[in-house]
Amino acid sequence: MNDAPPLTECQSDLMDVARANALLVALGRAGDLKAHDPLPPFFHQLYFWTPQPPDQLGRDGHPKVGGLIPDLGLPRRMWAGGRLTFHAPLRAGQPARKHSTCTAQTRKQGRSGPLAFVTLRHEIMQGDTLCLTEEQDLVYREDGVIGAPRPVPPNVPRTATHRIPVHFDQTLLFRYSALTFNGHRIHYDEAYARDIEGYDGLVVHGPLLAQLLMLWATEDLGPLATFTFRATAPLMHFEAAWLCRTGSELWVEGPDGRLCMTAQAEVQAS
Repeated sequence: MNDAPPLTECQSDLMDVARANALLVALGRAGDLKAHDPLPPFFHQLYFWTPQPPDQLGRDGHPKVGGLIPDLGLPRRMWAGGRLTFHAPLRAGQPARKHSTCTAQTRKQGRSGPLAFVTLRHEIMQGDTLCLTEEQDLVYREDGVIGAPRPVPPNVPRTATHRIPVHFDQTLLFRYSALTFNGHRIHYDEAYARDIEGYDGLVVHGPLLAQLLMLWATEDLGPLATFTFRATAPLMHFEAAWLCRTGSELWVEGPDGRLCMTAQAEVQAS
């Protein structure tokens, strides 16, 4: 039995207005936020960078595991999903603090080999106000064999009542990586993504898909109280996709009806 206290990390940052506007513009929206305006949901991903020197990076460009995220002996990292609770608006141009804790780590045997799951809990405050609680699920797996059969992805659950086509390219993936300080090479190094991790191209960030769903849910349904999402299959940068919604259930549909992400939104009580 492990009685060691959970690993924790604390950071401070300024919710820079220019950085938030840069993401809005990159997503094709008006970058007109001003100081004290509420940030759109999930825009905290733009802040609390953890830059490391080159010798502290793993082969994939992420900081080496072994600190907040334990080293579980598996090299391939993916963002599996998350759960967010919005307590109060995070406001642009204001300082904030993030307290992160590694709350769970498990190993399992999957159909394609060993898997490790890590859950991080983040709490973000401005002043004395808790603004956001986020649980972030990461999964680690061993290297696959290039050319080996891949797991069959799930299909979309049903016909959506609302659908929006979305397209991605290398420029958008690069800009999102830069704004979120995400060094994972699967998003910008096509040779690495293909030859080392076995993808068909650059991988669209799971958080970017979740970000688009959150913005759409907010625009259509109202301010969010909670949002839960889970990645189910990768989407490549050259593939057309659709944001789909029926009521408060959302998903991302890839080519051939492939289900790439599922999500559930809950809006604030009026």
